[in-house]
Amino acid sequence: MAPGKSRFEWHAGPEFFETFGNTEILDADLEVTARLHNHGLTVDAACEIAGSVTVACDRCLEDLVIPVETSFGETYTPESDELDLGQDVYDYVCISLPLQRVHPEGECNQETTKYLSK
Repeated sequence: MAPGKSRFEWHAGPEFFETFGNTEILDADLEVTARLHNHGLTVDAACEIAGSVTVACDRCLEDLVIPVETSFGETYTPESDELDLGQDVYDYVCISLPLQRVHPEGECNQETTKYLSK
């Protein structure tokens, strides 16, 4: 990393979540923007994450697309010339997801939900 300020952008797709062993996220289309300020011994990072992830609906098990828009800022003390923000990006996306992941009322697969009311 060069001293001073820099900006990086990358796409996080389903393969990103697979590297963490996450089987709940079926698909992902996220854009990550990281603004870094390398002070020498420390690096300030401000990241913005926007896009969507696809998970299984808790009610009908069909695909459910959830919009994601989150950000975080941290100060790091890197041990090498590289700074890996992957774990933080993964964590912030996961905690931004709702606890209950269900389609809006009336949008679930009716074939599946008819068995729930029995």
